[in-house]
Amino acid sequence: MEKVRVGIIGVGNMGSGHFQSIMEGKVPDLEVTAVADRRPERLDFALAKYKEYTEGGKTSNGTFATFAEGSELISSGLCDAVLICIPHYFHPSMAIDAMKHNLHVMCEKPAGVYTLQVREMMAEADRHPDLVFGMMFNQRTNCVYRKMREIIKSGELGEIRRTNWIITDWYRPQFYYDSGDWRATWSGEGGGVLLNQCPHQLDLWQWICGMPVSIHSHMKFGKWHDIEVEDDVTVYCEYANGATGTFITSTGDAPGTNRFEIVCDGGTLICDKKALTLRKLEMPIDEFSRINTKVFGRPKSEDITVETDGEHLQHVGVLRAFGGAILRGEPLVADGREGINGLTISNAIHLSAWLGKEVTVPFDEKLYYDELMKRVAVSRRKEATSGATGDTEGTY
Repeated sequence: MEKVRVGIIGVGNMGSGHFQSIMEGKVPDLEVTAVADRRPERLDFALAKYKEYTEGGKTSNGTFATFAEGSELISSGLCDAVLICIPHYFHPSMAIDAMKHNLHVMCEKPAGVYTLQVREMMAEADRHPDLVFGMMFNQRTNCVYRKMREIIKSGELGEIRRTNWIITDWYRPQFYYDSGDWRATWSGEGGGVLLNQCPHQLDLWQWICGMPVSIHSHMKFGKWHDIEVEDDVTVYCEYANGATGTFITSTGDAPGTNRFEIVCDGGTLICDKKALTLRKLEMPIDEFSRINTKVFGRPKSEDITVETDGEHLQHVGVLRAFGGAILRGEPLVADGREGINGLTISNAIHLSAWLGKEVTVPFDEKLYYDELMKRVAVSRRKEATSGATGDTEGTY
């Protein structure tokens, strides 16, 4: 094939953005041939935009169809691949359906709401090794985070001693939560700031620093907003080598902070918004401690502004890689199976707060599911509880 025929399931905020990027020619290997959404006005929007772009000669003409159900799009035969952009609970079930129909899959974050359902999705992907399965972790294209990973993985700074990420610039007003009945409910979304705003940071945290082995968290549910899920989170974790970490996030702070520090034997990497600084030590901390003879001695350090390639292709970069993987076997930005890592951290944070104690990683995934279902059962959006148990009929 010369181009990958793509169907977009869900043309709300994210789906419409991907739709326009492809239609504007920003992802040359892909062309949209179908969209699905249960809201007629969204289908009307997509159809109008399609006509606008094709009549303007901005993309190749081809068969274009609209569907009310994602399952109808999947079985239509009009697509080689799908982009899944619907509420979190339905990501795994829709991806599984697409794979069973021999379609390549790009899934929006998070991979799902609970790890048990994501494991089912991973198992289905493993049954179709010929299919490309990607996760929309667009922050992995950020030059700063790519550079941090490169430096840490190179070993030039030695072992990690401590990680700290304060990511509180997610402020959301009450109107945001009132804009959709599925938002910030256990049955509709499955969580709050961890499931909606922070999947990217949780993915980057483990992508750069590795997975923790234990987590102890404190959460506030509806502290700053009239919602039932978390909007204020403080996490303490430990790693296999004895390093420790903290992760603090909220949708109640304004203007908020985004500061990520990784303390290593040989220095500290500091990402403050878009700036990356390396506080390079003259010698490793432990080595200095062994030879130092001054009561208040400390190793000398030099602050270095770390240069990057400046590239941050975001969602377009992920979609370009997706097309390249299908057509030419090029690497993805993130394999879909990697989506379980950040979700594992997210689930462990929730479970620790619910149980009021430290949890080890891996944790009891059935226990997490049972605890989640207790909250789904009394959720404000009770009519959506079927989705929480894997029903594919979600609202999108």
